[in-house]
Amino acid sequence: MKDFSRLFTEIDQTTSTNDKIDALARYFAVAAPEDATWCVALLTGKRPKRTIRSGELRDWCSQLIKIPVWLMEESYHVVGDLAETITLLLPEPEQTNEQHLSNIITNLMALQDKAEDVRRAFIVTMWQQLDKQELFIFNKLITGNFRMGVSDKIVMKALAKAFEIDENIVAHRLSGNWNPLTTKLDQLLGATDATDDISRPYPFYLAYPLETAPEELGAIDDWFIERKYDGIRGQIIIRNSQLFVWSRGEDLMTEKFPEFHQLINMLPNGTVIDGEIIPLKDEQLLPFHLMQTRIGRKNLTKKALQDAPLVMICYDLIEYYGEDIREKSLTERRLLLTEMLSQLQEKFPAVPLQISPLVICENWEEVASERLNARDHGCEGLMLKRKDSVYKTGRKRGDWWKWKVDPLSIDGVLIYAQRGHGRRANLYTDFTFAVWNGDELVPFAKAYSGLTDKELVEVDNWIKKNTLDKFGPVRSVTPELVFEIGFEGINPSPRHKSGIALRFPRILRWRKDKSADQANTRQDLQDMLKAQH
Repeated sequence: MKDFSRLFTEIDQTTSTNDKIDALARYFAVAAPEDATWCVALLTGKRPKRTIRSGELRDWCSQLIKIPVWLMEESYHVVGDLAETITLLLPEPEQTNEQHLSNIITNLMALQDKAEDVRRAFIVTMWQQLDKQELFIFNKLITGNFRMGVSDKIVMKALAKAFEIDENIVAHRLSGNWNPLTTKLDQLLGATDATDDISRPYPFYLAYPLETAPEELGAIDDWFIERKYDGIRGQIIIRNSQLFVWSRGEDLMTEKFPEFHQLINMLPNGTVIDGEIIPLKDEQLLPFHLMQTRIGRKNLTKKALQDAPLVMICYDLIEYYGEDIREKSLTERRLLLTEMLSQLQEKFPAVPLQISPLVICENWEEVASERLNARDHGCEGLMLKRKDSVYKTGRKRGDWWKWKVDPLSIDGVLIYAQRGHGRRANLYTDFTFAVWNGDELVPFAKAYSGLTDKELVEVDNWIKKNTLDKFGPVRSVTPELVFEIGFEGINPSPRHKSGIALRFPRILRWRKDKSADQANTRQDLQDMLKAQH
């Protein structure tokens, strides 16, 4: 744990990517195999489920240091992070004991379903044996909020350096459903064949946002133009006569998509298709929220399947009869994919796979026009892919671009504010916005990103001077400030007072030129909803 704590400090104290890679490589060189495995798991999103509730941690800490719960809660509201609050309140231990990261995590996992006195005894014992930096990390682990300032890409580069393996091979071997409880890192990286785990997906190739004029990309004949669908990016895998469906977030979701189960008897073994899973009925694209609702169900009913049938819009073929074909050009891969799907559809007309149609344009002006019309097709914009591009790992500039339409927007009034977390814990940065419904303001969205640091400080000062009431960490404020809220989509929602839910809301700008009575109305949102659906 001391080595992991030292690594955390080194990462926290630098913004240099190379320094972070070097720090990780040094850690992997000295860490016990089990600790190194859990380090990679934590940094790439494979975190164990929480076994301790926040309320229990609050109560146990207040009992241990003999302060009232209300004071504990007030401290938390000021600090903005429970793990940090507990770390600051607990006294220095009289004696520290060496602990392994892997042991701590497995012991935490073992607390599941244990009696409260057993869980409390373990947590308090650990609190009394760890130094302050280790204690902070431990508290982050038990609250489920552990983060270290490194991306998956940095972790892959560090592993490639430490184990002297190609970075793309590292990325592939870490993909999929490996378990840090049963798999050692050196075993995983030392696998002789990437198909040892037949379910393993390939790392996704991600497009960069296009922020320059498309003419700068060169001749239009060098590019494939596709529509950008609003669904779930995924990979369909057929190996050893078994089906696996992975999301881009590396969640195995096979059971959520029963439509694809028939593909076991349709696609050849050694097939991996990359595409977008969307709800489509009678050739009409359905709203994304219908698929979200369906996926959220524990038990899929016949009605749910009928209301929101799913298909995959297929972008790419990256494994063909067991061969990794990512190094072939996109033109070659797409030709193989087209032939495969054409033969499939001749035999099985209702197959839930469709090739991503190309948007044929003579020049970049026509491409720009197609982008503006993207919402008419139920899409978010366009994808621009170089015809000779290979299938890379992660987000790379140059060959794949996404050119999204401008966000929808609405002007809302700030009515509630809450303190942020981490470095924003001393500022009110989490906001709730409302629109007019007659003479009443009804909340319709929450947002916390989009303002500059200078604007955040200015808004924070205003909030503290214009608070009407307090509800724990939340303040209601005088309804005066107006902000333009951008979003990608709009759906009906019975859970919200406005009856509306927005996709990816964020603040576009502070409308200092508008007064609260000039903000939009609930009817404006409903009109947007009708126009979109």
